[in-house]
Amino acid sequence: MRPWTGSWRWIMLVLLAWGTLLFYIGGHLVRDNDHPERSSRELSKILAKLERLKQQNEDLRRMAETLRLPEGPADGGRVHSLEEQLIKAKEQINSYRSLPADGPGQNHEELRRKVENGMKEIWYFVRSEVKKLGHMESNDIQKRADTLLQDLGEQQRSIMTDLHHMSMADGAGDWREKEAKDLSDLVQNRITYLQNPADCSKARKLVCNINKGCGYGCQLHHVVYCFMIAYGTQRTLILESQNWRYSNGGWETVFKPVSESCTDRSGTSTGHWSGEANDRDVQVVELPIVDSLHPRPPYLPLAIPEDLADRLHRLHGDPSVWWVSQFVKYLIRPQAWLDKEIRDTTAKLGFKHPIIGVHVRRTDKVGTEAAFHPIEEYMQHVEDYYQMLARRTHVDKKRVYLATDDPSLLQEAKSKYPDYEFISDNSISWSAGLHNRYTENSLRGVILDIHFLSQTNYLVCTFSSQVCRVAYEIMQTLHPDASAYFHSLDDIYYFGGQNAHNQIAIYNHEPRGGDEIPLEPGDVIGVAGNHWDGYSKGINRKTGRTGLYPSYKVKEKIETVKYPTYPEADKLLNQ
Repeated sequence: MRPWTGSWRWIMLVLLAWGTLLFYIGGHLVRDNDHPERSSRELSKILAKLERLKQQNEDLRRMAETLRLPEGPADGGRVHSLEEQLIKAKEQINSYRSLPADGPGQNHEELRRKVENGMKEIWYFVRSEVKKLGHMESNDIQKRADTLLQDLGEQQRSIMTDLHHMSMADGAGDWREKEAKDLSDLVQNRITYLQNPADCSKARKLVCNINKGCGYGCQLHHVVYCFMIAYGTQRTLILESQNWRYSNGGWETVFKPVSESCTDRSGTSTGHWSGEANDRDVQVVELPIVDSLHPRPPYLPLAIPEDLADRLHRLHGDPSVWWVSQFVKYLIRPQAWLDKEIRDTTAKLGFKHPIIGVHVRRTDKVGTEAAFHPIEEYMQHVEDYYQMLARRTHVDKKRVYLATDDPSLLQEAKSKYPDYEFISDNSISWSAGLHNRYTENSLRGVILDIHFLSQTNYLVCTFSSQVCRVAYEIMQTLHPDASAYFHSLDDIYYFGGQNAHNQIAIYNHEPRGGDEIPLEPGDVIGVAGNHWDGYSKGINRKTGRTGLYPSYKVKEKIETVKYPTYPEADKLLNQ
């Protein structure tokens, strides 16, 4: 007779763990049969658990496959692996046991009621104060209005702090961390799989030339656009970067290659982009810049993959930005020298948290793509954020990382705001000037600026600048959800060449002036921008009218696309 320590022992233990899991979930299904009201309340929780149970079922099925040991003496390494899997199964069971059996936890509910009460109180306060203004002398109104704004700011910060704590209550923060990592690992693994085909000579390829006539941020976004289409069409991206305007040695002198095994564009047939269907039999396709792209495939931003959409909507406040950020994350993996440069500069500058990133663009954008914004306009939002941050953590020093192409701005900021510590490298500011723009030193500077901006707690900038948008994208890869960690003085987030950005009306709106447009629930609005005063501007696609509407009366319309799901890559990830 074979000893009990053989393979069947492990099979029985895992089956026992699986049975225990079913028994625990099943207990919720049969409990309180005589209390239908309670059963109804628990139905949504049970459905959520069953959704997780489906995933656990698949995990345990794979586990059972590995437990089919060959006859003969047990292998020590294999047994150790099985022990680890059994521990994992027990942890999964315990995770179910730790779920609240009767709804949300006490901490969550107390915070929810506190937020609800805070919103009532802020309305009572505003209504009362506005009535008082109507009875005051004109010379007292401004003083009273200033006090009103200060008090409203205090109440707003109190509510935002409660919402932050509520978002972390009852293990939600831990779940968010794990889900963000799992999703990013999934996508990065798929990209790696696509970029390293088994036989490069037979792989379908998409060729992208980096030398678009624009700056670093714009060129990086150009490569991201190429990468998203390569991913959507299941083609390995071939990045041509020799004689790059910033570095003759090309992309690989700064960042890791986009492929470890397939960088050769050769193939049996080559052609220019003519559409995914038309190019099906062409091995090597050359992609133009997005401005000249025709026909336009569905894979362009702001669309997200259909197979990840539900998870992304639950995890992230702006799924479109998260999706873009995953391609940025893969592309900007630093070479060893750059990684060392970043670490050395971090120590040299004394970069540490808390710190807010401020990016001020003053040269080529001002007067063309962007308006001039004085430093005071940026610092107002910096101060607002620090006041809110102080409610939930100790702020030993109010630090600002200042990135700018205006070398004189650092001294101006220090003299006007002596209670702040400004961290900046003026040599980067000099290298960012138009006369130094396309040099290796300038490239080093813009990469470091973007890196440090992305590492800050909060960004204040203009989204008309590609540098700030890249920093914001990288920020999404460093936190489970950093979609709200910014204030833009001009544009909302956009991706150059994106498909239409639409919103859906959720409330009626009757215009109060000639510059507003009517809304009905379900109307699709093409967004032109947010005025950051409670109103946005756009076109009602049903009526064709363009104008203003209250921002709170709409929600984002995120388009989903049937991207390939790369099941072969997912199998490798789960091995």
